[in-house]
Amino acid sequence: METNKRKALGRGLEQLFSNESLYVSSVEEMITENDKENVVELKVSELRSNPYQPRMTFDQEKLVELANSIKEHGVIEPIIVTKSIKGYEIVAGERRKKACELIGKETIPAIIKEFTDEQMMQVALLENIQREDLTAIEEAEAYSNLIKTLNITQEELAKKIGKSRVYVTNILGILKLPENVKNDILHGYITLGHAKILSKLEDNDKIVYLAEKVKKENLSVRNLENLTTSSEFKRKNTVVRIKTQNPYNYVEDFMTEKIGNKVKIKGNKIVIPFDSQKDLERVLEILNIEVKVD
Repeated sequence: METNKRKALGRGLEQLFSNESLYVSSVEEMITENDKENVVELKVSELRSNPYQPRMTFDQEKLVELANSIKEHGVIEPIIVTKSIKGYEIVAGERRKKACELIGKETIPAIIKEFTDEQMMQVALLENIQREDLTAIEEAEAYSNLIKTLNITQEELAKKIGKSRVYVTNILGILKLPENVKNDILHGYITLGHAKILSKLEDNDKIVYLAEKVKKENLSVRNLENLTTSSEFKRKNTVVRIKTQNPYNYVEDFMTEKIGNKVKIKGNKIVIPFDSQKDLERVLEILNIEVKVD
């Protein structure tokens, strides 16, 4: 019975809820061929947002573009919902629903499946992270909620989402920043690279001052880092662990801490992995490398 149930979840969810990883190449992998044959039209007014939706802001311009596309071609991919006490909760497809509201579309194609609260949280996180446009605050809040809900450590979460432990630790650290600075990050005025540097400082007043300076003077991550090396800006205490079995371990740890991605030194080569164009651009900015393509 359990085997059949797991098979019915589809290949994507089987990977999603394994002990090893939360990663799937597409949230849509959870839908079986049988599910696709049972698409229904639901009233948009009956739909409620996923309570675990990590996204707090939606790009209005992109929503309008999606709405115009739906107006011309219809909703190509059905949304995924689960039955709730009143109506339905959206598991995947929040943007499609909002786009339909913009053009006054009263119904939307949907696939109805049963999900636990834990599954809804994980799916909502995956759907958004894979689109690569969550703000750092939204991503940090999502990770924090997963740690609490799944009762796992930061290291266990890092393995599940395919990130380094340092990356998870750094991004969770920005949740301790002053509220107005977090609001700047949420709205994209300050990048994750800036936020990680600010989160390592002790004095909240100086953090606010530097955040304003970043916005007004358009400071790069490198500019901000150089600025905070002054004795005027006291950093929080950090513990550096040097592992003697590899003479370069401390360099790997230092670079991983600085960049956020798991850096490896193999032979005479430094390997810095990245998982998207956006991630590569972030790494290049931290390293103060400007690439111009003719």
